[in-house]
Amino acid sequence: MNVNEWLRALAGFFVILSVVLAVTVDQRFLWFTGFVGLNLFQSAFTKWCPAIFLLRKAGVKEGGSCAC
Repeated sequence: MNVNEWLRALAGFFVILSVVLAVTVDQRFLWFTGFVGLNLFQSAFTKWCPAIFLLRKAGVKEGGSCAC
């Protein structure tokens, strides 16, 4: 998996996790869902995402072609 695929998987995981926590623990976990969405939205315009920075530091390889 490349950086972009890891980023999508990570964002999806965090959204699912925060929704499950909101339903089972406390609705305030939905703020985290909003944070993830806002971060994805701003990265579309600024081309900067903290998660990509961390994934690169972790040694995840850059893109290739997407088999979407």
